[in-house]
This record gives sequence, structure tokens and C-alpha cells, in this order.
Amino acid sequence: MKLKLDIDPDIVAMMAAEVAAGERAVTAAMREAGPGLKTAWRLQITGAGLGPRLANSIRSQNFPRSGESLEAAALVWSKAPVIVGAHDTGPLIRSKDGFWLAIPLPAAGKSLRGSRITPGEWERRRGLRLRFVYRRTGPSLLVAEGRLNTKGQAVVSRSKTGRGKVTAPIFLLVPQVKLPKRLDLARDADRTLNSVPGLIVANWVEGRL
Repeated sequence: MKLKLDIDPDIVAMMAAEVAAGERAVTAAMREAGPGLKTAWRLQITGAGLGPRLANSIRSQNFPRSGESLEAAALVWSKAPVIVGAHDTGPLIRSKDGFWLAIPLPAAGKSLRGSRITPGEWERRRGLRLRFVYRRTGPSLLVAEGRLNTKGQAVVSRSKTGRGKVTAPIFLLVPQVKLPKRLDLARDADRTLNSVPGLIVANWVEGRL
């Protein structure tokens, strides 16, 4: 017994049209989901008070960059993954050498690089020596003998009589610090992932109407 199969050209055309519609739908869905997640993460970062600069480190890219595909995808990432990741997980931070973490107080001022000033940089800039003060009931301190300027920062005292001279706490010393968790990026990622099937269906139907 022989069987002969004839494929109707109309069916082939319909299948090709359906595949093309699927490619358009999947690609459109991912081009909506990727930028949507980027926007959600940026809003979450600014809402946490972490500033627009860190928020703008969130970027997105769609694949393929041109054309349409059933395997279309979107990538969302940060150009500052260490900082964003730390605020997302709330890690426990310890000193690299196993000693103290020096937390600058208002009298320390700021680093010339815009980051937190270190004890070594502070001594070089101020021309003062820091002195260790152990406290049994609280964080130990690094203090300096000088005066406070109009900004509340410790500087060298030029007074020969010692007038205005104070012992100013410059750094708090702690063995470790727990960074508070301020972000929940997985929440927005899960919402976006769960929305993808609906986006595909919506774009597929829209493309056929």
C-alpha cells in the first residue's frame, strides 16, 4: 500500500505566516519587558534615596538588535554591579585585614575623590595625628587634638594659648557593619518575567487583527 501526501500551498503559507506572527509577538514582548524592567529598577533605586547617578547605571539591551525572532531576549544589568548588589543583598562588611572599619564622623570632612575619607588621607591633609581611644561600652574612636572650623571639621590649632583647642572624634572604629537591604530587584524581575506570556499573547493577537 502506498500513501501519497500532498501539501496544500495555502497551508504552507498559513504556517509561515503564523511563524512570522510569533516572531513579531515574541520580539515585541521582549522589547517591552526589557526597558520596563530597567525603568522599574531605576525607580526603585531613586526611591531608596540612592540617587539618579546609580539609577542610571541600570542599562538594557534587546536581542536580536534588529529583526525578529522566536528566541528574542532582553538583558538588564548595572554598570555598578558591586554597589547595586550590596544594597540589594544587605551584606555584612568586615575589614579586609581583620582589624577595624573606620567610619568617618562629620569632623572628618570628605575625601578629595568624593568618597569616604580614610584615616591615612585625613592625617596627610590635616597635618594632625590621630589617637586611638578604646571604649568598652561602645565603638572605639580615632580622635585628634585641634580646633573645629566653621564647617565643624577638625583642623590644626594656631592658638599659642590653647584657646578653642578640642579633642575631636574623627572616626568610629567598628569590627564589622551590616549594610541595610534597601533594594528588592528580584521582586521587579519576577513581575516582569511573569508578564512575558501575556505580552506575547497580546502582541500576537494585535498583529493578526
